[in-house]
This record gives sequence, structure tokens and C-alpha cells, in this order.
Amino acid sequence: MKELKVLVLLIQRQFLLLVFLLQAGLPEGVLNVVSGFGPTAGSSLCSHMEVDKLAFTGSTETGKLILELAAKSNLKPVTLELGGKSPFIVCEDADIDQAVELAHSALFFNQGQCCCAGSRTFVHEKVYDEFVAKAKTRALKRTVGDPFKSGIEQGPQIDQGQFDKILKCIRSGVESGATLETGGHRYGSAGYYINPTVFSNVKDDMMIAKEEIFGPVQSILKYKDLDDVIRRANRSHYGLAAGVFTQNLDTANTLMRALRVGTVWINCFSTFDAAIPFGGYKMSGHGREKGEYSLNNYLEVKAVVTSLKNPAWL
Repeated sequence: MKELKVLVLLIQRQFLLLVFLLQAGLPEGVLNVVSGFGPTAGSSLCSHMEVDKLAFTGSTETGKLILELAAKSNLKPVTLELGGKSPFIVCEDADIDQAVELAHSALFFNQGQCCCAGSRTFVHEKVYDEFVAKAKTRALKRTVGDPFKSGIEQGPQIDQGQFDKILKCIRSGVESGATLETGGHRYGSAGYYINPTVFSNVKDDMMIAKEEIFGPVQSILKYKDLDDVIRRANRSHYGLAAGVFTQNLDTANTLMRALRVGTVWINCFSTFDAAIPFGGYKMSGHGREKGEYSLNNYLEVKAVVTSLKNPAWL
């Protein structure tokens, strides 16, 4: 019944979108909306021999399935915007108060359910303790509850499955030796609410530092210099985005070139524009959305060669 309600809501929204586009002048038949779930509607589109191109935004696991189905059918081209484990790097010269607030929003936005969330917070060892203390204080101030009420910053997770996965990751962090600064448990007694959670003393080999949690769990790691943080930030299967917080232009230039990710935000995070291409490296997908680069995903090159010997039209 829950899935049926979700599907009905999706159909209603898609119908309204279609109506608005038709009113804006889009010719009939250009846009077609097919509602359904992945194993049915999704797999049918991926396997159909007359579908020429696929674009997908979602999990890396589902992206792999889409590529497999496309390969087994007509080898249709696929562009993918998938998961991430984006590093957020706080340098020793950063304004710590600003960095704490930006790192907080980079991770906790949309209950942590964001593909480019800054879910690995790397902080220089000289400012690490100060940052952790202030990050904990900020998380404790975050308001959790009904997102339709004024003043609420964080609502529930999307469903029971995601709720359970996040709590499992939190337990893993505790069991592997990370320091639970705050949170780590359910908020309230009903719904899929989780208290904003902050871990310090996180190591690179811990689950919470490697896997995409997709929830309100901030993992704070310590680094000693640029070579150290570059090596560790790039040691990931993902490469969607990164944040760099520094007042030094040379440091910013070094990191923006060295990080193997599709987007690097300097002293900001999750700043988008229709002209800025967005997409990932490695298991965060391939192809780009937005900007002129996105058009290349929907074009094919054709070479035409004509003989100049006695052409009939000359």
C-alpha cells in the first residue's frame, strides 16, 4: 500500500509537469511519461530495442544494472550520475566557524540524502580539535522533526530500508573504534527520524569512511599536509565532488587540480548553475548534466565522404 501511494504521488507530479510543458508550447508526443518501478518499467526501458539513449541518476548499484541491460539489448549509450563519498577539506588557514557551518550543510542537507554530500570531512591536524568541538555543537543545535513545520532543519529518512541502513552504519562506526561525538540513535519513537550524528577519530578503512551512507552522519578525519589529504581523498571508488575550504589561492589551485572528482567547490558547496557541467569520475558515473557538455551525450558523429570524380550534380 505504501508503494502504491508513492506511485500515485509520482504520477500526479509527472502529470502536472506534462501539463505545464504543453502549456509552454512543447509539441505533443515530444515528452512521454512512463510511471512504474525499477524491476518493471525501468528494466523494460533499459532492455527495449527501440530506446536509443538512457540517462540515469541514482545509486551505483542500479547504474551497473542499467549498463548491463543496455549491453544485453541494443548497446544503447548510457550516461550515469551515481553515488559519491565526497571529501570536504578544511585547511589549517580556514575560518573555522565558517568551515564548520559549511561542512555541516554540505553533509546534513536533505537529511544527508544527497549524492554529492560532503561525507568525508578532512580537517588539518592543527585545527582538528577545535573543528570537532564546534561541529558537535552545531549538530546538537540542528532541529529535527516534521519538515512542514517552521524552524525544522531535518526531516525523516526516505523509508524503512534507508533508516535501517543508516543505523547499521552508525553501529559499525562505534564498533570499529570511531568516537561518537553526538547522535547515533533514533529521534523520537515514530517515523524514520535519526538524530544528527557526528563521528571523530575516523580512519580511512572504516565503513563510515568508505561507503555511501546517504544519511545524517558526519565523519571527521584528521590529515597532516596536502600530500596526505590528496592521497587519501582520492583513495575512493567514487569521484563525484569535493569541497575545499582555504584562504590560500595556491592551496586551492593545488587541490582543484589534484582531486579526481567531477566538481570542486572552493569555499562553498552544492552551488549549481545551468551552465556548469555536473557529473562524476570512477564509480560516480560518466557523462555530464547541464552546460554545453551535456549536449554531447545526445549527439553522434557522422562522417560523409563524397567522390569528386565526375559527380553527377556538377
